[in-house]
Amino acid sequence: MKAITVSDRDAGVNGLTPAELPYPHAAENDVIVRVHAAGFTPGELGWPATWTDRAGRDRTPSVPGHELSGVVVELGYGTTGLTVGQRVFGLADWTRNGTLAEYTAVEARNLAPLAADIDHTVAATLPISGLTAWQGLFDHAGLTTGQTVLINGAAGGVGSIAVQLAREAGARVIASGRARDRDLVLGLGAHVFQEPDAEPGEQADVVFDVLGGDVLAKSAALVRPGGTLVTIAEPPTVHPKDARAVFFVVEPDRARLADLAQRVRDGRLKPLVGEVCPLAEAPAAFARPR
Repeated sequence: MKAITVSDRDAGVNGLTPAELPYPHAAENDVIVRVHAAGFTPGELGWPATWTDRAGRDRTPSVPGHELSGVVVELGYGTTGLTVGQRVFGLADWTRNGTLAEYTAVEARNLAPLAADIDHTVAATLPISGLTAWQGLFDHAGLTTGQTVLINGAAGGVGSIAVQLAREAGARVIASGRARDRDLVLGLGAHVFQEPDAEPGEQADVVFDVLGGDVLAKSAALVRPGGTLVTIAEPPTVHPKDARAVFFVVEPDRARLADLAQRVRDGRLKPLVGEVCPLAEAPAAFARPR
């Protein structure tokens, strides 16, 4: 099968190479998915799991990418809940070959059924961004109706979904992003837009950060006492006063994926689809500035 592989940590995106790999093996409780659309996170070449398995052993050449949408073509031993020919989408394992390939092996529990009226390309934008947004806002920060949330990086994959979910939940949404994204995030439902380097604005019950660095450090002062600073970028070095700070990594959740897909079908959630390209052009897409 055709795939994109990476073997050299030091080469970065220049080490991404189209390759021919063996058809994957379906382990117990796995399915093999014929990938129709896949997504990747630009920073994943820096993740340890891209290079090693769960035991810490080198697993290169490895296939990056962790979001996918496609069709089940094979069931592993003992797999239940999915059938051959079924449309699915979900999150591939961190420490196994990923989704930038024609076929990939995925634990069945990490996949959700996909309705026929949702395009594979749209579905492939949901797993990491949608689950991260939900888990950050509600599972970790406990955002509720009437609270105020500040979302850094509001025009990105995670941030744009977080804006929509927070607005639907009845929160007051302050969106932080680049000036060029103002109309976009206001159109997604944000009540207020501000640039990251602007003078500190109002405090929020929840600050959701996807950027890290100076933006994350400055965000600590914007959390109200009793509130929560949530980040996926890096463990915070500056902690809010009289408030919590949470750093987390997204986890698979079949039920939540199904819920997100239903929101798309209902028109309540509109994922942002960026550049779409053939598999062979994925290395060039990795290298493009964001």
